[in-house]
Amino acid sequence: MPTPTSGIALSPTRWLMWAVPAFLFLIGFFHRAAPGVIARDLMQAFGVTGTTVGLVAATYFYPYAALMVPAGLLIDAYGARRVLTLGGAVMGVGALVMGGAAGTAALFTGRFLVGLGASATFVGTLKIAAAWFPATQFGLLAALTATVGIAGALTSTLPLAALVGLVGWRGALAGVGVATLGGAALCLLLVRDRPAGVPAPAGADGLRAVLAGAGRVLRNPHTWPPFLAFFCLYSVLANQMQWVVSYLRDVHGLGLREAASYATAPSLALLIGAPLTGLASDRWLGRRKTPYAALTGAQCLLWLVFVATLGALPLAALYLLLFAMGLAGAGFVLVWPMGREVNPPHLDGVAVAVVNAGGFLGAALTQGPIGAVLDARWAGAWADGARRYPLEAYRDAFAICATFTAAAALLSMLMRETRGRNIYTVLRTAHDA
Repeated sequence: MPTPTSGIALSPTRWLMWAVPAFLFLIGFFHRAAPGVIARDLMQAFGVTGTTVGLVAATYFYPYAALMVPAGLLIDAYGARRVLTLGGAVMGVGALVMGGAAGTAALFTGRFLVGLGASATFVGTLKIAAAWFPATQFGLLAALTATVGIAGALTSTLPLAALVGLVGWRGALAGVGVATLGGAALCLLLVRDRPAGVPAPAGADGLRAVLAGAGRVLRNPHTWPPFLAFFCLYSVLANQMQWVVSYLRDVHGLGLREAASYATAPSLALLIGAPLTGLASDRWLGRRKTPYAALTGAQCLLWLVFVATLGALPLAALYLLLFAMGLAGAGFVLVWPMGREVNPPHLDGVAVAVVNAGGFLGAALTQGPIGAVLDARWAGAWADGARRYPLEAYRDAFAICATFTAAAALLSMLMRETRGRNIYTVLRTAHDA
């Protein structure tokens, strides 16, 4: 029997339905890494330290992590289109507030609004993908969506540095805010929650039913290994994006644009590695757990090499190492399918939201403390009105990241292999037996 989406497998309409929410997700991902490029600008403009900049960056993740599951509930109950439109509008307003901030209070407020609006973008994009594409392609679509986010991270490195050079950090954020509002308008006008004539998934009977069913996701012990894995992996990625530009400037003496250029290495690698990982998992291997374990194990080893050689490698070798770290880091794209495939199919939005919340909770809880680690090791040096941190400070900070990669690799032992299919009924039957 064909699936509801099998008849549109060759239709370009499905790609349009996915592309508009994916654009909003790209902008949301841009904001995650942007403070790393403008860190010195923020220190100069507001007279703050690395701890404060770390807290500004982390403020995005507080509402993002807290509202990830509620956003999934609302998306499952009322549809992705409405929630994505509202989220995009809030995110755009937040960027405008940041760009016009006269003090740190407005800066934190704008950053909070950006995170608030962005909380719906990833889950909403995957909800649209699940409705418009065959189920056998979900792993690939999850990886492609993550790849779009990585492209957003790339735009917040060298392109953002170039834009800041032209219009300043305030003008750059204001321009992004206007573009975000335009994306929200397109979502309202063009996106539909599912193809015409396709009914809502069985069990999706409104917010009350979704709230009742969400308890199943939260009580399901198989939900939590992917949640914890993403907690570790995104803590690593977020802190690398936040501090690698500053590291390259402080330790290697690079200018902003050159440092931002080298900082693109992990993201460029993820642009290749993320879709290949999804494709390999869906089509070639038919596995989730095995490639995840292999990639996170490799990532842990590469992080150990990075910390051990910090400040000693030539820039060309450092770029290659960062690129390899990005390739291995692509294993994180498999946590969403693994979390989705051990939970009820009609609660896929909630399941993905719970797993995704783990990553942003990790970023929210670690960026400020890692900034404090840098401040604790600061030797009193200044550069252009901002603190310049020594090699030892970055070694301590990045060693924490290496520890998180080891924990993510070990968590693979607690995960269930789904082979790319929903096994919730199998797991429940085994539990009840």
